[in-house]
Amino acid sequence: MEFLNKTSDINPAPKPKTRTDIRIKVIYLSIGAAFLTFGLKFLAYFLTGSVGLLSDAMESMVNVVAAFTAFAALTFAARPPDQSHPYGHEKAEFLSSIVEGTLIILAAGVIAWEGGNRLFDPQPLQSLGFGLAVSFMATLVNFGVARVLLHFGKKEDSIALEADGKHLMTDVWTSVGVIVGLSLAWITGWLWLDAVVAIAIAVNIVFEGGRLLARSLDGLLDRALPEAEQTRICHIIEKVISRQAGQVTYHGLRTRKSGSYRFVDLHLLTPGSWSVQRAFECIEEIETAISAEFKNIRILVNTQPTEDPRAYNDSWETTSPH
Repeated sequence: MEFLNKTSDINPAPKPKTRTDIRIKVIYLSIGAAFLTFGLKFLAYFLTGSVGLLSDAMESMVNVVAAFTAFAALTFAARPPDQSHPYGHEKAEFLSSIVEGTLIILAAGVIAWEGGNRLFDPQPLQSLGFGLAVSFMATLVNFGVARVLLHFGKKEDSIALEADGKHLMTDVWTSVGVIVGLSLAWITGWLWLDAVVAIAIAVNIVFEGGRLLARSLDGLLDRALPEAEQTRICHIIEKVISRQAGQVTYHGLRTRKSGSYRFVDLHLLTPGSWSVQRAFECIEEIETAISAEFKNIRILVNTQPTEDPRAYNDSWETTSPH
């Protein structure tokens, strides 16, 4: 009876320096845009005295902190596995998005407080036309940077970049709401609209921040890959073992994701009479086929003899039909 355990990183990530450079350059853009838009929006608030524009400026201040947090997380996550962290450092990206989600919700609380106070004590607005123009410029900057972040977040499979991009898109819609609300206040003279806009923004920000926190915490808890991806992996494995004339099966498939990496482990059941070399070749074929479909994937295969009843027992709930 022979056993073979093999871990694989058939399709490793590019060299850490190259991959880090791409992500860090994008984060540099985010940091620069955060400072620029915060300055523009605070200028708009200073000129008008609008609490709606103040709330918009405060969210941009959060963007500054969030961008620096993402920078630190991506730098740490790009480190290769070491003796202390043999599975790598990619989960740092989830921590970054948790910090960002928390900051978003705290900012929403301050915005709601200011909006509530102004609702009962409306203040005259000044230089509203110029202030709205400045805010609109900042919104265009945020929109452009958000599209870049979302593009590279998807391309690099980075939750930190994606979280930063989604946060900026929230900021864009927040700014659009402020501009529309204050334009109505300017036209109608209803100053209370300024406070209502601020409170509505706060509610929206809490919702977005909560969704980001939930997704990040779920990632830290090693949620399995999406069902569609698991199905693809199962089909790949079954296609390979179907060429073994019914001698090979598998079970105990487990999956998870950490940062941009996917992890897969399973039990491969082969005849006890097979040599280590033959089992190894079957594993290689499975790994190569899976890696052709998924980038940045690490695979652990444990081989067991089909004749031994103990080989069919798992200590966890299986995700495969075997």
